[in-house]
Amino acid sequence: MAQTATFTDNRSGESYEFPILEGTKGPSVVDISDFYKKTGMFTFDRGYTSTAMCRSAITYIDGEKGELMHRGYDIAWLAEHKTYLDVVYLLLYKKLPTVEELSNFRANLKKRSYINEKIIKLFDAFPDKAHPMAVLQSTVAMMSAYYKRDMNMDDSGDYMELAERLIAKIPTLIAFYYRHARGFPKVYPDLDRGFTENFLYMLRAFPHDRVDLKPIEVKALNAVLMLHADHEQNASTTTVRTVGSTHAHPYACISAGIGALWGHAHGGANEGVVRQLEMIGTPDRVDEFIKRAKDKNDPFRLMGFGHRVYKNFDPRAKVLRKLRDQLIDEIGIDTNLIKVAARIEEIALNDDYFVSRKLYPNVDFNSGLILKALGIPNDMFAAIFVMGRVPGWFSQWIELKSQDTIKIVRPRQLYVGPVDADDEAHRV
Repeated sequence: MAQTATFTDNRSGESYEFPILEGTKGPSVVDISDFYKKTGMFTFDRGYTSTAMCRSAITYIDGEKGELMHRGYDIAWLAEHKTYLDVVYLLLYKKLPTVEELSNFRANLKKRSYINEKIIKLFDAFPDKAHPMAVLQSTVAMMSAYYKRDMNMDDSGDYMELAERLIAKIPTLIAFYYRHARGFPKVYPDLDRGFTENFLYMLRAFPHDRVDLKPIEVKALNAVLMLHADHEQNASTTTVRTVGSTHAHPYACISAGIGALWGHAHGGANEGVVRQLEMIGTPDRVDEFIKRAKDKNDPFRLMGFGHRVYKNFDPRAKVLRKLRDQLIDEIGIDTNLIKVAARIEEIALNDDYFVSRKLYPNVDFNSGLILKALGIPNDMFAAIFVMGRVPGWFSQWIELKSQDTIKIVRPRQLYVGPVDADDEAHRV
């Protein structure tokens, strides 16, 4: 017999039954789809903190335990044993690839990594100091004009091709704009290089000059991309699904997701972490800012600690901390920025104020430091996040597309504005 939850309206004494749904893991869900029809009321859930907006088999998070899984595989295991492209394949095709499947997938991405030369002309329309996210959001939306007419959005083969095209072209778009904004000559993808290595190559290469890419640099960026590949129903993913519910072109959905990710509370957080570390400046000033962070009357907040979902250690942060230290050791970075970060982390992990509130370092604290160590400018951090997250967004769009029916997302509201306004001065 199906389990139910009972809601009682104490004003009238009326009671209403709602089914309880069980997933394979995680909290039970009360299905209130017909709550308004039964009760004449809406539910109120600011920020959707207690609302499941979809069924999904892609990513699972347990914030209390600090768990993150993609299609049943623990993120720490994936980071240790697999590459970013393994995880991309897993998200899109629901299984880890065989050696042959991964080889074919990698080859497909390589041949699709070039972009239409006409798209490059769009770069000239932007101001010289345009934020990379503004350019990236615009160019992804523009690409819907190039890949639409011959595509059947209800054919899985066609939209999987769309997914592979965008995943392959995003690194090229980012690298091209980086070079365009600095007046550097474009460097086209090198088909003999791997996915992550090729991106660093396109950023750094110059004609007739050898590019020295250390394996640890490729490994570190590969991990950053993997750990950002998907993260359940966050703000940008929810945006992609919301726009997708209108049956918009998937590239329009991804473009909307880029806009959501741009915010400093979401994809821009690691850029904010690095800027704060730069503002603190030297290790001897850390105690001063720790004191300010603990003062409830001071508006200063320490960035890169705590998480909306994780109430324990962010599992992604553990992976990145190890890689951060390895990267620093192998390429010899010794800066005040690193020293400031290490001092903050040391204090926060041992200070009762932070420990009791479970304010542990999150993924943004170390990802920004890694990108900085790789020579990537602060304003490009969010674009790198996009590069990692596009496979997750597309997987979510595909899952939405695979439903028997798609119901357009249409939340309701608690209206608190005026009623029966009657302004005599405006009467005719």
